[in-house]
Amino acid sequence: MHDSRRDGVRVAVPDAPTVSGLSFRRFAGPADYPAMAAVSEAEKIADRSEGTTTVDDVARTYRHLVNSDPDRDVLFAEVDGVVIGYGRGWWDDEWSGTRNYWLFAKLDPRWRGRGIRLAMLRWLEARMREVAAGHPSDMPKTLQAAGDEYENDWLRLLESEGYAPVRWGRLMVRSLAEPIPACPLPDGLEVRQVRESEILAIWRAGEEAFRDHWGHGEWKDEGLAEWRESPSFQTHLWQVGWDGDRVAGAVLAHVDEAENREFGRKRAFAQSIFVRRPWRGRGLAKALITRGLLAWKEMGMTEAAHGVDTQNATGALQLYENLGYRATRTFITYRKPLEQPDAAGAARK
Repeated sequence: MHDSRRDGVRVAVPDAPTVSGLSFRRFAGPADYPAMAAVSEAEKIADRSEGTTTVDDVARTYRHLVNSDPDRDVLFAEVDGVVIGYGRGWWDDEWSGTRNYWLFAKLDPRWRGRGIRLAMLRWLEARMREVAAGHPSDMPKTLQAAGDEYENDWLRLLESEGYAPVRWGRLMVRSLAEPIPACPLPDGLEVRQVRESEILAIWRAGEEAFRDHWGHGEWKDEGLAEWRESPSFQTHLWQVGWDGDRVAGAVLAHVDEAENREFGRKRAFAQSIFVRRPWRGRGLAKALITRGLLAWKEMGMTEAAHGVDTQNATGALQLYENLGYRATRTFITYRKPLEQPDAAGAARK
């Protein structure tokens, strides 16, 4: 547990612009959580975000960090002692063998356009290169970041620093006022209420199913622990297809009451939809999705949503479109080589 009474250690950021009162520091523990949530909320209007971030959300994330040391991998920007932005780096491995070094830099829109976010990005890159230097040298490595299509300031910054878009995802939304087709379960499969003793098996089945998907890696147990603590962990809304005692596929959904109140909607969101290889091509995904649509409509929801990789090799995008879902926004993953030459031709270290 971090001591919330201590101050974050000051950090020298080489590319920092000259802004009166500007300074940078490291993470100071849970005392920083309210400021971190406030920065995320401050970005919402400029970036057209449709999410909410609470202090509890931040605390939950930082209780369960994997491959990220908050004392060394987090950077705060302050003006006259007031937090205006923060960023973090971490790494993960894909099943393909590539190790990705992720980073983000959030900044209150009132302070954008002054070079502060650029300085933060470069500091985080340097930190991730330092981390990577201690990892095996015989594996592909890349810097990675992501953004919503409306995060113009962030996406322009990434592109100006040599990041290239490599993958696109979309948020798919469907009105529940439209007719919902009847799609029976394949023969031999059933759906039943999820029991506590089955949750880990469902988690492992999802991990296995997503081995075929671009960019995915191991589903860490810490991720499940974090999810269990979240308001979005609502197993009574899950649709899980069983073949005896084996998980064939699932639609893992929740209703975010806080977001629905803030944005004046009644939406059910499926954060994971999967079918394992032996049960693909039999209509299981369609059956589970439509069961979910009917259940969410009955509980008073007016729309359903989930994300999709537009280049998914299983044909998921076409399935969702055929079921009446429509894309509303795009999410982009960016990459650049871990060692990126600067304007003088020398690699930044």
